[in-house]
Amino acid sequence: MKILLTGGAGFIGSHLAEQLLKRGETVIILDNFNSFYDPAIKMKNIEKIRKQNDLIFFQEDILNIEAVRKIFDTHRPDTVIHLAAYAGVRPSLENPTLYCEVNVTGTAGLLEISKDYEVEHFVFGSSSSVYGVSSQLPFSENDPVDQPISPYAVTKRSGELLCSVYYQNYSLPVTCLRFFTVYGPRQRPEMAIHKFTHQIQQGNEIAVYHEGKSERDYTYVDDIVHGILASLDRPSGFRLFNLGNSRTVVLRDLISLIEKSLGKEAKIRLLPAQPGDVPITFADISRAERMLSYFPVTSIEQGIPRFVDWYLKKLENF
Repeated sequence: MKILLTGGAGFIGSHLAEQLLKRGETVIILDNFNSFYDPAIKMKNIEKIRKQNDLIFFQEDILNIEAVRKIFDTHRPDTVIHLAAYAGVRPSLENPTLYCEVNVTGTAGLLEISKDYEVEHFVFGSSSSVYGVSSQLPFSENDPVDQPISPYAVTKRSGELLCSVYYQNYSLPVTCLRFFTVYGPRQRPEMAIHKFTHQIQQGNEIAVYHEGKSERDYTYVDDIVHGILASLDRPSGFRLFNLGNSRTVVLRDLISLIEKSLGKEAKIRLLPAQPGDVPITFADISRAERMLSYFPVTSIEQGIPRFVDWYLKKLENF
């Protein structure tokens, strides 16, 4: 299978690319290496796979429609996995126009080209943020998602709706995957687990919002990749799945796990919730279990030490 993977040099994308190559797929990575975080980190992410024969790499922006269409015309991908996006709730509040342009317009362009080239399956990386502040726990794919509280969440829900439109009007098979707080090696440096680990290791104070009481469904990256691969192998109409660990962890408990793994005590400054923050995320994964045989296996007690080990080894190499 020939797979176009947007955002393939990023955190989740680079892990996925490795597994796709191990399966014997031809992978076409499209990544623009923007400055949201250090582009050198992305280049490091794919360092081990850059020279593999089955990897084709383009440093290109999904908004450059002519360039993307040329890639499709030359390589004719069977499947598109669309992970490229501007991520993060708080940054989206500061620059909503950019998020809408890349995450919505960019997705629309890829869907249009995928339709034109008769792609067999379009897999869209969505987010648990679409659920907003919900009192219904755990979050089910059948829950209403019409009250997002950040521009980022709006763009991800818009992407899902565009995917639905392209299935309904053009019979493009689409799978939308709502990721729940993914962590693990190569996690972006501004994300909480990476940021807390760095600051605790350096002896710096960490700002803990929501007074440390918020809860998240933290999901290890290997489990997310397993879910993406499972969905990839089962194209069928328009489908939507939660991919999470189906367990919540209180923020203060998460910090305790990082402290234990580092052998260092955190200096904590408790702060109120920030705009766009939700108090809890919690995935109902019964649909993914039933239809994708998706069963996450990495607990937070296993995953945090693995992440910290990766982080400390990374420090040694700089």
